[in-house]
Amino acid sequence: MADDVNLPEGADDVGFVAPSGNPDDYTRRGRLRTAVYEAEMERLQEQLVLLQYWVQTQGLKVLVIFEGRGSAGKGGVIKRITERTSPRTVRVVALPKPSERERTQWYFQRYVEHLPAAGEMVLFDRSWYNRSNVEWVMGYCTEEEHQEFLRSCPEFERMLVRSGITVLKYWFSVSYDEQRKRFEARNAEPLKRWKLSDMDLAEHELYIRYSMAKDTTFQYTDIKQAPWNVVPSDDKKAARLNCISHLLDQFPYVDVAPEVVELPTMRELPYVRPPIHEQTFVPRRF
Repeated sequence: MADDVNLPEGADDVGFVAPSGNPDDYTRRGRLRTAVYEAEMERLQEQLVLLQYWVQTQGLKVLVIFEGRGSAGKGGVIKRITERTSPRTVRVVALPKPSERERTQWYFQRYVEHLPAAGEMVLFDRSWYNRSNVEWVMGYCTEEEHQEFLRSCPEFERMLVRSGITVLKYWFSVSYDEQRKRFEARNAEPLKRWKLSDMDLAEHELYIRYSMAKDTTFQYTDIKQAPWNVVPSDDKKAARLNCISHLLDQFPYVDVAPEVVELPTMRELPYVRPPIHEQTFVPRRF
């Protein structure tokens, strides 16, 4: 039933072959150990900061699209990418459902205003591919609109690339069983239950239909100028590291971080501040 089974066959066995070549980095189930993950994530986040400086100094325009099933891990990897980078250089776009006015626009119109300018990297947490996945599966668009998207999307992305935008597309792939575990975990924890929407429940029920949508999307939009990169994500930690490593590998960046600057001393001015007791402070509880 699952089109995206990511753990190797026999991963629960002692014979699991570690991708890194070091079996000690993985549990018996083939999942990356937390200590290994945290050390590598720290290194990669340092490299992301260097990449940020490179994008700025070179005036690059970078668009990164994250797609995939609910709970596949898109939000998690976006959070790790932006944890130490500047929101003025690396910004996230996560658009809500279109307004009534936006429904009457050219389909790609509301996304265009969020495309990167020189020196920017924009991360799309879902994108125009809503049309060929969620909208098509749930019946929110007509068959004619779906077919028009499949025809026009590759041309639209080729235009973006010709205009100087680097387009990277990642599809986070999660198996049916793993998705169910994650949904069950959200359902069992009141503080996470808000993450389990009616749309998630419908997506889980229509898992095979979403597989059909993914396959059709890839058939039309996996183009040479902007190919899809599939990220197996049953192991969330490994998926984040693999995705970020691949992202970094797409750029020949070097260390152009600013040099240490000399901090200025305060300028003395003939100014007397009002009494501090006239200000209202929050209660000191700590």
